[in-house]
Amino acid sequence: MSFDKISFLSTINIDIHKPIIAKAKKGNNKAQKKLYELYSKAMFNICYRMMNNVPEAEDVLQEAFCEAFVRLDSFRFESTFGAWLKRIVVNKCINALKRKKIELEYTNHVYQLEISDEEPKDESYLQLEKIKRAMGLLPDGYRVVFSLYLMEGYDHQEISEILGISESTSKSQLARAKKKLMEIIKAGSFEFSIN
Repeated sequence: MSFDKISFLSTINIDIHKPIIAKAKKGNNKAQKKLYELYSKAMFNICYRMMNNVPEAEDVLQEAFCEAFVRLDSFRFESTFGAWLKRIVVNKCINALKRKKIELEYTNHVYQLEISDEEPKDESYLQLEKIKRAMGLLPDGYRVVFSLYLMEGYDHQEISEILGISESTSKSQLARAKKKLMEIIKAGSFEFSIN
């Protein structure tokens, strides 16, 4: 694929909802509702992974969309609307978690994840659903860093700035989260229902 085709495709991707966004910027309620319908499920998943509680995730989602619609004039189509909205959602989650005063274990020592030979070698061992359920059992600090790093794509420097912690603390939280997640999955203690 040539550079021109790639450039063209990325332009299409960025502008895919431009007409709807333009209407929403002018205060069109139907366009705002359409944006909500297009993005709410993906943004809820982010909220849930970070908040680990359905009602709290729903509250944060609503706050994020309200803020997004208020700040819609600041969206300049320099990125996708989804990426812009995701940043608002993540920031709202972080603020909500700070209000809850999540506890992070601070350390400058980074633990390495040790994988034993006893673990099954087949890929079905780490099925996505098992990981999601096991994530819900992680301590808040572990879960937040794990979600920001592995699920949302932030690096340790960004996480340290967002959470007000050192990069080494972010790294150790991630290592501990991975280790704890493996323990939970191995123990099979992740069977619970989401209400």
